[in-house]
Formats: sequence, structure tokens, C-alpha cells
Amino acid sequence: MRRSGFRSALLAALMMATASLPAAAEMVYNRGNSADPESLDPHKTSTIYEAHLLRDLFEGLVMQDATSDLIPGVAESWTVSQDGTVYTFKLRADAVWSNGDPVTAHDFVYSLRRLEDPATGAEYASMLYVLKGAEEVNTGKAKPETLGARAVDAKTLEITLKSPTPYFLEMLTHQAAYPVHKASIDKLGAEWIKPGNLVSNGAFTLKEFVPNDHIKLIKNPKFHAAADVKLDVVNYVPTEDRSTALKRYEAGELDSNDDLPTEQLADLKAKFGDQVKIGPYLGTYYYAVKIDKAPWGDPKLRRAVSLLIDRDFLAEKVWKNSMLPAYSMVPPGIEGYTPAMADYAEMSQLDREDEGKKILTELGYGPGKPLKLEIRYNTSENHKNTAVAIQEQLKPFNIEVSLINTDTKTHYGHMEQKGDFDYSRAGWIADYKDPESFLGISRKASGNNYSNFNNAEFEKRMDEAAAAGGDPAKRMKELAEAEAVLVEQLGNMPLLYYSYHNIVSPKLKGWQPNVMDVHPSRFISK
Repeated sequence: MRRSGFRSALLAALMMATASLPAAAEMVYNRGNSADPESLDPHKTSTIYEAHLLRDLFEGLVMQDATSDLIPGVAESWTVSQDGTVYTFKLRADAVWSNGDPVTAHDFVYSLRRLEDPATGAEYASMLYVLKGAEEVNTGKAKPETLGARAVDAKTLEITLKSPTPYFLEMLTHQAAYPVHKASIDKLGAEWIKPGNLVSNGAFTLKEFVPNDHIKLIKNPKFHAAADVKLDVVNYVPTEDRSTALKRYEAGELDSNDDLPTEQLADLKAKFGDQVKIGPYLGTYYYAVKIDKAPWGDPKLRRAVSLLIDRDFLAEKVWKNSMLPAYSMVPPGIEGYTPAMADYAEMSQLDREDEGKKILTELGYGPGKPLKLEIRYNTSENHKNTAVAIQEQLKPFNIEVSLINTDTKTHYGHMEQKGDFDYSRAGWIADYKDPESFLGISRKASGNNYSNFNNAEFEKRMDEAAAAGGDPAKRMKELAEAEAVLVEQLGNMPLLYYSYHNIVSPKLKGWQPNVMDVHPSRFISK
């Protein structure tokens, strides 16, 4: 009896002690993201701010790992036909949606058709024109059912291309190629992307979305690799004000931020050491020019403005040598490709200014008739400082520059909807490691062709590059010739080649620097 009473008392004491122990703390990553998304619909997004989020919420056929290398996603394997035009993907058996529905080949067929359906209005529809019939579907000349994508069975997907496309697999890592949940869209319409409604298939699911405050993602227990995902919560915090973001980082409210105020770069390096991450990044910082608006339809005038901008000053003084002067749309660093540089790349700035002044005079501009130019830019100290520097550089040449600033969502929405502007700040980061990623945005069919550039010779060269997919050397030659047309005509005005500028807490593990600046949260722990 006595022993039995001792055991009971001991058991009760143990139970009380266990109950008083704190629950295992959630692993929470507070992730600074330069702007709120316009949408969480993979087919209606275009920015890297959205890509970061969608990479966590969804999984495509293939994905990128922590170093941006290609890894299997929903597809566990694939084969390619001998002529390089037919890809057959075998989907993993354990791929399911966050509501438990299986992810099938039919989901991908539906999603690809939805992307190309003109009613969707997808900006990236033209990116996947490499699929057989995609352009015809997207331009309303063919029915979605004719698209080169079919479900052989529930777990086998076949995609047929117009011609061999060496970068096709990398293209599939882009959010435009992610699957979406048809039943949710059919039932909820535009409301399907809201918290509580969004059914996704990635490592995380959407819990909360408070605009201008945070987007909360939580671990998806149904994700096929959930056992390897360490984070319980990822809070995406919009950080358009980079200086405020730094204060929040220093206070421990943010574990990382994807941009820095570059005028503070020297002080930041001294203060935070190797927490400041800067390195080569496949991206180009440029100004879109409204070519279909007078007087900007004149390539000579566009050339004059470009000549008068001192890119060395922008790189060295404004961006504190964290960017490089750009004279091509395609940045250096893509294997097998030499960018087509502007013919004034090797000229001194004084010689450029002399030519620029001469052109302005020939076109009738001068003290009695100043050229008026409006520059739009999205909120960021870095973008503001760049625009102000250009404003000051152009002032001595009788160019009166006015500046308009809006938040990122409004800024890109204005350009995407073909709103009125003269010059507008933009940046392009490689969707895949190929020159076509940078050149394709200037095709007349591209939803990202903010300048409305439309040049027959450029289109011809791009078509010939696509047709030469099976001959890599010829393809790169045609792409370079297409870029030469774009650069000479200044369909866009490249200013700088990007570097990534991140600040990352030493508490984070698994954050790997890479040229795509891709950091899927599924590979990060804290």
C-alpha cells in the first residue's frame, strides 16, 4: 500500500512538472520583402517580390534549391524526345494539394491552358510561347484544348514544344508554370487567393494577409518533403522603406531583408560585417521609355538622353560600387553568350555629352525650347537617389526632369496597364539563366513590354533564334543580333547591372548566396 501510494504521488508530481514545461517554441522566420504582392495568383504576377512568396506557396514540375540549381518538384523524373521537342514528366505519387487532393497531370494541363487563355490576362503568357500552339491560343486564334500539353494519365504529363528549347526546364521554375487548383477557382472565382481559401501545393500555406503589414505563411504538413522543412512560420514583411527595415532588423524584428539603402553601405559593412551580403546577380536596372508617345518615338532623341546619363557616377556614387554601369539589356555572366553593347560603351563621358548635345540641337531643343521629361519610380531610397542624380545630370543640357514616385504595387500596375509615362524605372531579373529571359520582355506580345517596343528586325532575329534551338552557337548568335537591334534602338534604356544587396541574421541557417538571389524558405532554419 505504501509503495503504491508513493508511486501515485510520484506520477502526479511528474505529470504536474510536465504540464508546467513550456511548449516547444515555433520556428518563425520574419522575412523582409521589398513590397507587397499585387496578387498571389501565379498567373497574374510579374515581380520578384511575388516570386519569393509564390516559391514558398506552390511547387512546379521542377524547382530551384538553395543555390538556384534545378531540382525535381512535382515531377520526380522526366525524359526528352530525341528531337528535343517532347518532354514526358512522371509526377510523384505523394504530391497533394494542401486540402489533400492529389496533384495530377490534369492540374498542369488546366493551369497551362489557363495561363495562355487570353481571358486570364497573364503577363507571362508569352514566355511559354515555346509550347506548341501557345501563341495561337493566347492570341485567340485557337482553342485552349489545342495547346501542346496533355495528361497521358493522372501521373504522366506530356508537353510538346514548337522547337528545341535548351532553357525549358529552367523556365518551368517560374511561377507562371506553377499549377493552380481548378476546383477552388471554379467555386470561388477571384476570391480563391484569399487566406482560408487558397489551396496550394508548396512547402507552406497562406494563413494571413494584412496589406502593408505582413503575410503569414505556415508549414504545410501535407507537402511531400514536410519532414525536411524546419520553419513553422514565415512572415513576409513589406519593406519599401529600406532605412526603416534596417532599424527593424537591428531591433531583431526582421531576420533578413532583400535590399539595403546603398548610400549607407560603407557604414553597414563596418557595423554588420558579413551579415551584409553583396554579390553578382543576373539582373539589369533600366528605364522603360514610352516609345509610342511623342516625342519619345524618335530613337535619336532616346539616344541623346542615354548618352547624357553618367552611368559610372550612378554606379560609384549613388550605388556605392554595388552595381556596374550597363550598356546592354543582357548582363554578363550567362555561359556561351556575349552581350551586344551600345556603341558608346567605350566612349568617354565627355565625348558622349558632346554627341548628346549635338543631337538635341539638331532636333531643335535648347535654352529657348527645353526638353521636358518625366521619370516615374517606385518607392525606395535607392530608386529616388538614382532618379534625382539623373535629374541633375540632365539639367545642364536644357532637359527639365520632373519626378513621380508611387508605391511598388501602383508603379508596376501603372506600367502593366499601359499607363501614361515618359521614362519609368524598371528592373529585370533572370527568370532562367538564358539571354532570352532579358530579350523576350521587349517582344511586341510580351506583357512585360512596358515601352511598347515593336521592331520587325528584332522580332525576326528572335524568331530565328527560337528556330535554331537545336544549334546552340547559331541560337546565341541570333540572340546577340536581336539584342544589337534593341540596344541601338533603345527599346529600353539599360543603366546598371545588378548585384544583390541582402542583410541576413547569423541566426538563419541554409541561406545560400547565388546569382539568381533565390532563397526558398523550405531550405532555411533558424
